[in-house]
Amino acid sequence: MVDSSSAPEILPELSAAAHNFNRKKLEKAPYSLDGTHPGNFFFGQLFRIMISSGLSIIFRTFESDKIPPNSGGRISVATHINGLVDAGVMIKTQKKRIISLGRHDLITGPIIGWWSRRNGAQPVLRKAEIEAGLTDPEFARKINDRSMLTIANCLAGGHGAVIMPEGKSHQDSKLHALRTGAARAALVAAAIANERGNPPPVIQPTGLHWKTHYWFRTGCFVEYSKPIDIKLVFDKQESTRLASGEWIEPPASAVHDLKDQMFSAISPLTPDSPDWETFRALKLLANLKAINNQKRFTTLREEVLSTRNIRDDNKANSNFERILPEAIEAAEILHSNNLDCSSIGADYKLRKLNFKSRINALIGLLLMSFTLIPSIIGSGIQSALARYMAEKSDEGQDARTTYFFLAGIFSPVFFWPFVSVLAVSLSDLTLLSISGIFVAVGIILSFYISSLIFLLGYDLWSDYATARVRAKLSESEDGTRFELLMKNLNSQLGLLI
Repeated sequence: MVDSSSAPEILPELSAAAHNFNRKKLEKAPYSLDGTHPGNFFFGQLFRIMISSGLSIIFRTFESDKIPPNSGGRISVATHINGLVDAGVMIKTQKKRIISLGRHDLITGPIIGWWSRRNGAQPVLRKAEIEAGLTDPEFARKINDRSMLTIANCLAGGHGAVIMPEGKSHQDSKLHALRTGAARAALVAAAIANERGNPPPVIQPTGLHWKTHYWFRTGCFVEYSKPIDIKLVFDKQESTRLASGEWIEPPASAVHDLKDQMFSAISPLTPDSPDWETFRALKLLANLKAINNQKRFTTLREEVLSTRNIRDDNKANSNFERILPEAIEAAEILHSNNLDCSSIGADYKLRKLNFKSRINALIGLLLMSFTLIPSIIGSGIQSALARYMAEKSDEGQDARTTYFFLAGIFSPVFFWPFVSVLAVSLSDLTLLSISGIFVAVGIILSFYISSLIFLLGYDLWSDYATARVRAKLSESEDGTRFELLMKNLNSQLGLLI
């Protein structure tokens, strides 16, 4: 079994937002200790619709495994490199009503916090906040125990939870050391469920995969592996006390064992590479092997699983170490030009700029021109604000997709209804009349449809722009070097297992 304590264990550097500490709002955050969900059901369903809207904006392709069914609660756990998008895709891909743990400012903030509280999200105060002097250990324990009990009771009641067990967001290609929160909540939830005669909860390891996680209009694949069963470690008396609302810490040995199980299950679902350069090289080799077998990848899922096979099968292959430096160099030539392995043609050279690309570019321009005005009215301000916030944020690369995701989430709920109501009010229609309501709803739908058509045009134009980058690269010294590397790597593919 892998020891999760061997992974990087670095406290997160607090962002400016994390320094905004609101003690009163933390104390008033909704919680529940009877197995019911602390959030509002209506807002929960509305939030799912908002998440789907946001994901349709930032992702060009979206794939997901079918989540393994279970009758009890479910804790979904994954690595955390893509901000709020990580939780969003896990919520979208399962039907259980979800409760989540979040950094304190995500619960108390003016907009995100309002929605988080309506959806029952629970605040957590980390060691980083205590060491920064934002709170004292006693208050942190009070809030954390309450949040953990709420999570455990919801799980015992059959709901789902989304927990990032590393306890922070980061930009590394390997899983960081896991915190104890998910394991402790799971062990307590299992005891409470057993005490109440409910089906036992499980831990659901989740793989979150992206073409390139911080690129706009990238691809996403959500992977679900075999669930982890949770052992009963509390005696009858302790289980009764837990079910009555008292927090009791589970045995440290049981927490450690379950944490190691989670680490062993999640780690293979991550890039699990020394660095991103190595991981991109693995992807390049997987694509070369697919081209060599005349079975090019048509989905991100295929690329992810084939890359994993290259990584895992060749760990003890000495020949792999000979190939890797050239694979890294070739992959970095692509990445430094904002290209990926889809740029490699069937002849192992950079794909050419063809007539179809030019036609698609023209179609893309027409689609964007046709929907430009409604797209600007409906999404222009939010998109500009998202870009501005992403550029000035100190949250890291994952903030880029987070802010565009938030723009896509909140536009249908706040901005579009406001504009539609304003438009009807300025017309001759009565807002609360049948015709007024019909027109207002029609304006909202037109904003959404226009956004999707505009993004389709944007994708077609982006493909053309990418093709031009490929053409320019192919005529450069780097392009010549890349094609030489491809020739060398192709001749050595037989050395791979």
